[in-house]
Amino acid sequence: MNIEQLKNNILNGNCIKELKKIPDKTFDLIFADPPYNLQIGKKLKRPDNSKVNGVKDKWDQFKNFEHYDNFCIDWLSECKRVLKDNGAIWVIGSYHNIFRVGYHIQNIGYWILNDVIWKKNNPMPNFKGTRFTNAHETLIWASKNKNSKYTFNYQSQKCLNDDLQMRSDWTFPICNGKERLKKNGKKVHSTQKPEALLHRIILATTNKDDTILDPFLGTGTTAVVAKKLGRKYFGIEKDKKYFKAAEERINKAKVIEESYLDTLENNRSKPRVPFGSLVELGIIKPGTSIFDQKKKINAKIMADGSIKHSSVEGSIHKVAAKILGAESCNGWTYWYCNVGGSIVPIDNLRQKFLNLQEGST
Repeated sequence: MNIEQLKNNILNGNCIKELKKIPDKTFDLIFADPPYNLQIGKKLKRPDNSKVNGVKDKWDQFKNFEHYDNFCIDWLSECKRVLKDNGAIWVIGSYHNIFRVGYHIQNIGYWILNDVIWKKNNPMPNFKGTRFTNAHETLIWASKNKNSKYTFNYQSQKCLNDDLQMRSDWTFPICNGKERLKKNGKKVHSTQKPEALLHRIILATTNKDDTILDPFLGTGTTAVVAKKLGRKYFGIEKDKKYFKAAEERINKAKVIEESYLDTLENNRSKPRVPFGSLVELGIIKPGTSIFDQKKKINAKIMADGSIKHSSVEGSIHKVAAKILGAESCNGWTYWYCNVGGSIVPIDNLRQKFLNLQEGST
């Protein structure tokens, strides 16, 4: 398969066989929702003797743990091969399989970054009353290797969480309502994941136009969310019924308007440039006025790169923080200046400095 065939496409086939056809280092991110090997024996019933529609599908049945382990090693190894050097993988599972999967992830050479708990606020109860209600699933997030420069949109996730650092315990309801695919009143897929879960994962760990693989596509949640968020998707699904449901669902999904797909940039992704260097190189001159976005606060630039506002002196960051009464403030985005008649953040001048640096190398 060539690269173009792997963009915005899904295949009906065995994931390991199809993965072997994909060129090395193709994808930026992989989301995998493999069989959990639930080991369900007898039929589950509620106290009123009604039947529980649990996962009893053939695709989730393995002869023994060795059989399951070999299966995991095969697909995880192929996924690692098709990941770009700076790519990452997410794998979701339950207590039945996640510890075995995590063991293989480390042995194969991935580098685990986080385990995330998906806490379900509407879990299926434990009908027999013999165990705690299983109210969560675990996700493992791992980069291709220890040195991978993986994507993590920290600032965007912090904003999503009301300006608090995003934690590793996430609360979402299980897939239900109109989102749950049904045919003749029955669930099309027993373990369909909610779009909200994939929305967070894709926004957090990819950028627009990145390529995302789901080797166990199911009814297409990963591809649907990737499409909506302006990412390229490729999915593999073995079951013909699930594949057709996914195909129909993906075709109906609508891309979010381009102008609404921008997300906050990470401060740490910006190159570290001392403001004084801009003064030294004449990109901005001593005596120049800088001001806040509303032009109500003014400050003057000193020869050493410090700024002065009223009786307050210091760095662009410390003076801005003092004005706001805050412990800290990013002066690069707080202060503005007039460049050729246009009001721009002083942060724009950082690129001028970088261009000069590149020109000298």
